[in-house]
Amino acid sequence: MPVTVELAKLGSNIVDRKEKQAESVLSGDESTIPCKPPRLIDRHLGSLFAGSRFDGQQTSGRSTYAVTVDIQHVDLRNSFLCGYLSIKGLTDDYPDLSTFFEAEIIGSEHSFLTRKWDADEAIDRQHWARFAEFAPYEKYFDRDGFTYDFEESDVIFMRWKEHFLVPDHRIKAISGASFAGFYYIAYSKRSGEIQGIYFHQNSEWFQQLILKHVPSTSFPAFEFR
Repeated sequence: MPVTVELAKLGSNIVDRKEKQAESVLSGDESTIPCKPPRLIDRHLGSLFAGSRFDGQQTSGRSTYAVTVDIQHVDLRNSFLCGYLSIKGLTDDYPDLSTFFEAEIIGSEHSFLTRKWDADEAIDRQHWARFAEFAPYEKYFDRDGFTYDFEESDVIFMRWKEHFLVPDHRIKAISGASFAGFYYIAYSKRSGEIQGIYFHQNSEWFQQLILKHVPSTSFPAFEFR
């Protein structure tokens, strides 16, 4: 039958290709060897790596709340990291509040100009200027063509955007708390300290976040194959 003949031919062709690939490997001819996908390497800068933890506090007015941040993934190639931010005592209904956040690392992929989340250039300037390490860049951070080199600098600037509550991602709003805004972040490789300023149009401005790295005995870098 025609179908049987075609399947037989197809099976024969597959066998022939596999035999030719095997012969190429043995002979050292790489021209016909299928390309292997690149290995993904989890890189790190200082104490920013998958599995690292930071403890500290967030100050809002006269109130102070304990905060813990757990980094889950770091992708320096795409100027990205993500993790969980947990804060204690912010509301009565949720005494231990945890959210999932994603970070934009300021560099070749992301500029100092936010251009979203209700933040314009003036708001960016006001908030970045709260970090002393930003002073050398204040005059030209908004110029076209300026790129901050975070790998060669001690300080890594970021924006942290909370997306949803953990573990129930369906909850979008909580009385007495808001994760509709984002954090301007400055992390020092040398000290391992994170400073943050929270921004949201309808929340108290310039809430301060201070975190310090919790030392770990495990090795931070690993490789996916």
